[in-house]
Amino acid sequence: MTTATATKYADLLAEFGITEAHSGAYAGKWLETSGSLLDVHSPATGELIGQVKQATADDYEKVVQVAHEAYLRWREVPAPRRGEIVRRMGEALRAKKESLGKLLALEMGKIYAEGLGEIQETIDIADFAVGQSRMLYGLSMHSERPGHAMREQWHPLGVVGVITAFNFPNAVWGWNTMLALICGDAILWKPSSKTPLIAIATTNVVRPILEEEGFGALISLVVGSGREVGNRMLEDKRLPLVSFTGSCGVGKRVGTTVSERYGRTILELGGNNAIIVMDDAPLDIAIPAIVFGAVGTAGQRCTSTRRILVHESVADEVEKRLIAAYEQVRIGNPLDEGTLCGPLIDDGAVQDMMNALDKVRGAGGEVVYGGEKVTLDGPEGGGSFVRPAIVRAENHWDIVQDETFAPVLYLIRVKDLDDAIAKHNDVPQGLSSSIFTLNMRHAERFLSCVGSDCGIANVNIGTSGAEIGGAFGGEKETGGGRESGSDAWKGYMRRQTNTINWSPDLPLAQGITFG
Repeated sequence: MTTATATKYADLLAEFGITEAHSGAYAGKWLETSGSLLDVHSPATGELIGQVKQATADDYEKVVQVAHEAYLRWREVPAPRRGEIVRRMGEALRAKKESLGKLLALEMGKIYAEGLGEIQETIDIADFAVGQSRMLYGLSMHSERPGHAMREQWHPLGVVGVITAFNFPNAVWGWNTMLALICGDAILWKPSSKTPLIAIATTNVVRPILEEEGFGALISLVVGSGREVGNRMLEDKRLPLVSFTGSCGVGKRVGTTVSERYGRTILELGGNNAIIVMDDAPLDIAIPAIVFGAVGTAGQRCTSTRRILVHESVADEVEKRLIAAYEQVRIGNPLDEGTLCGPLIDDGAVQDMMNALDKVRGAGGEVVYGGEKVTLDGPEGGGSFVRPAIVRAENHWDIVQDETFAPVLYLIRVKDLDDAIAKHNDVPQGLSSSIFTLNMRHAERFLSCVGSDCGIANVNIGTSGAEIGGAFGGEKETGGGRESGSDAWKGYMRRQTNTINWSPDLPLAQGITFG
């Protein structure tokens, strides 16, 4: 790390106890790791922010062993007591919200407001988990045998592996961790190698609460490559559940590898999210929703809006309004007030966007706005900036069927609701969806079993910005997992059915007699 760079970010990193060449392995204490140095760069300027000494296979073994030992003790702590400790963790995060949001924006590139919002999501799920710790309900059932009682209860699983992506480096950890902890599990976190600093900072914020209780290793952390760390998590039988967020291609390998050892997975994979805009759509709210969904986080959300299925009678008006709105989008440093679109995560992501637009043009599409690399003045001249693109396209094109993790918005004309739903569902992914209409029948049809095939379906709001109270996840190649609210807590526990015979006899089920 150069002296200038170290000085520039030293105060922010020091606030979270992040030292130069910080350890990439935590297991109740920071280990002396022996892996290679990982450089962390700002996507907004290209500057070196910090360095992390990555975990090796030997480091991983130490971490998972200690995490498992912590789990064996934690599972016996009453769930409401677990909830109290999670409440304190949420308070610690709340006290550092502004600084964590700033570090997240610096490292990942999303604007500061979104960085704050992501930290707030983690705080919110901690609050949710506190209440849930007193509501890990089972069932009481009637036995067909006299003098018998039946019930169903839920028990902890073990050490839960959490592999997070760069685009939501804090919230997804929170969704999994807070619920897993109140369920009696431990967490082994492998963050993206593109955003390890926010993971280290978050760990340093909450670990004092757990360490005080003698349970620091419950939130273990390993920063390392897929070869050294990731693959071991997938193959490790001590991790009965692996929660993975990432691409469909990698997710397929994760699911296959974990299932081969009879483990469980929560897979949050790609999205190709669409908004249907009907002829009676309230455009004054539809246009802002589309812009936020497509441009927010520079199109790097799994719930980002990728396709607009617009009724042909209003297609020209929608395109005109979208271009006018995109012209007002300020591109710049994510920490600057007024910036609406920060950089892509790196130059590789920029090139992926350029390649996608070349394929669109080759298929006969027309880029009606944006789509070029952007070079800004000052330090941001080294950043990975692009101008968000609006493209006329057809739904069946191969490039439209794929998810490009960048701000590329496809405008696709439809004739009526049936045409819109057919095209909406005719992609491999199935995460988030939305319809804008004032027709109750159209709205209810979209939400019915013959409508959207996604895990999330909205009416008159966009595809992104899910609340933590609902279960989050998708269908088809999106993976089928569920995280966050509703009864997603059940994914972190094992179900057990109990039968108690309190009679002096031994009647058998189904009236069978024996002997």
